[in-house]
Amino acid sequence: MKTVSENRAFGGVQGVYSHASDSCACEMTFGLFLPEEAQTAPVPLLWYLSGLTCTHENAMTKAGAQGWAAEHGIALVFPDTSPRGEGVSDDEAYDLGQGAGFYVNATETPWAPHFRMWDYVSKDLTDLLGAEFAVDLDRQAITGHSMGGHGALTLAMAHPERFRSVSAFAPIANPTASDWGRKQLSAYLGADEAKWIRHDSTLMMQETGFDGPILIDTGTSDQFIDLLRPEALAAAIAKKRQQAVMRMQPGYDHSYFFVSSFMEEHVAFHVDALYA
Repeated sequence: MKTVSENRAFGGVQGVYSHASDSCACEMTFGLFLPEEAQTAPVPLLWYLSGLTCTHENAMTKAGAQGWAAEHGIALVFPDTSPRGEGVSDDEAYDLGQGAGFYVNATETPWAPHFRMWDYVSKDLTDLLGAEFAVDLDRQAITGHSMGGHGALTLAMAHPERFRSVSAFAPIANPTASDWGRKQLSAYLGADEAKWIRHDSTLMMQETGFDGPILIDTGTSDQFIDLLRPEALAAAIAKKRQQAVMRMQPGYDHSYFFVSSFMEEHVAFHVDALYA
């Protein structure tokens, strides 16, 4: 592991680090905020998964999360959204390839050798954080925005024993029925739609639900709302009788102005679960 940068922030340290990933077979970069409490004992960990076109840097610099994390003594990790670098496949479109890993393990050519973001988040980076930093892996929660909200919800439902709570900002909630999903899932996973199910939070909600609290915010003026399909997930939550708070926020769009407006509430929501 290499230290790219470390900056004092809110009494703690905002770092950026790179390492060789076995899952992605390339060098990966992530951001990690550690509060002051991490100097003396392991602290709870909140994951933030970013959306299409983003890197580890977007939420780290725009979401305004570190101040709220410091207030409650929790760590924040900001993974990248895809593998990158020479030899890693890409596409001319912004919503496929580098910057658009979709948090799946690709099985199709040319994506399979590197695009294994599901394993990267759930294994590689998790193991590294536990080995190198003062984080408590018995107290984890997860959130994300857009494509990252999709990743947060599906990873949480697949690993309820790991994550105590999950939240999402404008998640891609039903990708198997959306152009933001069908394109990527078919490219990465192939034509067999049975393989897509575990990567659709609406279908996963219908099948398994989540053993913990859920918070989801979407703006009513989100320019991508028809692609996000929040109504499909809301119906699945109601049918499953899953404990969840799902809010439509009047006038908000898909930007980080929206994310930062509700970040304090999302951090506090996770803190309740992490310290329960």
